[in-house]
Amino acid sequence: MSVDKIDPPMDDSDQNELKKIREQFTKGIVIVNTGNGKGKTTAAFGQALRAIGHGYKVCAIQFMKGRAYGEYQSAEKYLPNLTVHLVGLDSFVMRDNPAPVDIEMARKGFALAQKVISSGEFDMVILDEINVAIDFKLIPLQDVIDLVNNKPPDLDLILTGRYAHPDIVKLADTVTEMKEIKHHYAAGIKDRAGIEY
Repeated sequence: MSVDKIDPPMDDSDQNELKKIREQFTKGIVIVNTGNGKGKTTAAFGQALRAIGHGYKVCAIQFMKGRAYGEYQSAEKYLPNLTVHLVGLDSFVMRDNPAPVDIEMARKGFALAQKVISSGEFDMVILDEINVAIDFKLIPLQDVIDLVNNKPPDLDLILTGRYAHPDIVKLADTVTEMKEIKHHYAAGIKDRAGIEY
């Protein structure tokens, strides 16, 4: 029995075209959540929850945060596919005069981010409050730009925090600006664990 080939074999240009199509459908996206309203971190962790539901592994690095917030506690107790690292102190960072320890912790957190992103172990990485860390001069802007430009093509990367630099906004595929319309502080309602504040 003989088999006749109807289609001619694919040449290099056909192979390149197929590669472009595959990359388009598997391209990891860069998301920026910024603005003065509440919900930037919450939105990022909502994306993480969605990704985990599809079997993805997610790593979040929380800059300038030293307290185990709810998302950290939930990951530790219930979400084995979500790894959360805290890289900061549980104290206020001065914008124009950050303490050396704040700079050192942010730089170590950024080195961890580079390692995590290049490891290939995770499908999504969240760099929580990194926009603030850039604005406060804890991490050089160019280092973050290089990180975004050199991330693995299929990795989804989320950058959160107020003051997103225009160059970061330009690099992103999706940018959401949270705008505060009303805040419960104004009505004298106190903070409470377990609810966004």
